[in-house]
Amino acid sequence: MSQSLANILVHLVFSTKGRRPFLRDEDRPQLHAYIGGILANQDSCLIEINSVSDHIHILFAQSKNHAPAKVVEQIKSSSSRWLKDQHNSYSDFAWQAGYGEFSVSATHGETVRQYIRNQAEHHRKDDFQTEYRRFCEKNCKPLDERYAWD
Repeated sequence: MSQSLANILVHLVFSTKGRRPFLRDEDRPQLHAYIGGILANQDSCLIEINSVSDHIHILFAQSKNHAPAKVVEQIKSSSSRWLKDQHNSYSDFAWQAGYGEFSVSATHGETVRQYIRNQAEHHRKDDFQTEYRRFCEKNCKPLDERYAWD
């Protein structure tokens, strides 16, 4: 076959360091757009993005030409630098060291999009840690609590 095709949907989730409620409402739309640009530069397509004050969810089509860990590294490092330039309240901002990256079947893409869109409502009931534990369980990925939270 002379053509290489990939349809790799990824649901990426990570929090602010220490789950501090850093992300200001007024900055989130620009942050989301900036991350969309980072993904475009990595030949990946943003499908859905949303955040609350202490974490972010990103659904994107992963490029076949870039290693997943490198894409995540670009998103986190570039967006962290960008946030620090936006307002002095971000001077000591950092994302947590780790992240969750979960594959999504194309047939479940719309369900994940809806889930990401409804973050504010969802987090009226559950905090990030509860949500993340559930993600890991649902994805059959054991979570070692000793290393999950920073």
